[in-house]
Amino acid sequence: MDQVDETKQLVGEEVVKYVKDGMKVGLGYGSTMYYAVKKLGERVKEEGLHIVGVPSANKTAEWAKEFGVPLTDFSKVQELDIAIDGADEVDPNFQLIKGGGGALFREKVVAASAKEFYVIVDDSKMVDHLGAFKLPIEVVPFGWEVTFSKIEKFGCEPVLRKKDGEVFMTDNGNYILDCDFQKITEPEKLHNELIGIVGVVETGLFINMADKVFVGKDGKVDIVNNSSVNNNK
Repeated sequence: MDQVDETKQLVGEEVVKYVKDGMKVGLGYGSTMYYAVKKLGERVKEEGLHIVGVPSANKTAEWAKEFGVPLTDFSKVQELDIAIDGADEVDPNFQLIKGGGGALFREKVVAASAKEFYVIVDDSKMVDHLGAFKLPIEVVPFGWEVTFSKIEKFGCEPVLRKKDGEVFMTDNGNYILDCDFQKITEPEKLHNELIGIVGVVETGLFINMADKVFVGKDGKVDIVNNSSVNNNK
């Protein structure tokens, strides 16, 4: 295991300490979440921890089943105690870019349903401003070319995401446009403008959602609280 993976494991395991008996937990997707789900499974088996998880991606559900984490869905629960997920970028105002793994819409539904949203990252994801990571935007396949051209007018260079030579499909059967804005100085304004475009399902801008950010660096985890989000809740 290299240093990056060690840091991801450290952060993923640290956040699981905040999961308490009886909680309903939103489970995000990504390489850091793998370690969190695995640790949750260990706590379920070794401590008898009683929880249920709501996965935001089919792959997360597979991990949960593999590691013995009980699952439920929104037909049975509509409010979660906490949601845990990674991020591709976190700015000083706790605004996020997510969606590198392609599950941004479901991740946002899960995060928005939680009383507390905990973000787990290594320190390379902490940035002065968003935009170096291309912003994922989930769009419906029908007329995606029209949606593409409208997004392009916002001053970015969209690229239709592909995987193994084929158009990438989200778990919802949608496409993703990875949009190079280079520097996003007003993420909330940009999100509000983009979400108004017909054909856009959701953007990877997670605005005013994160409550705590767990940052792994040099073999330790710093936990930063977002007081502004807490005050808004």
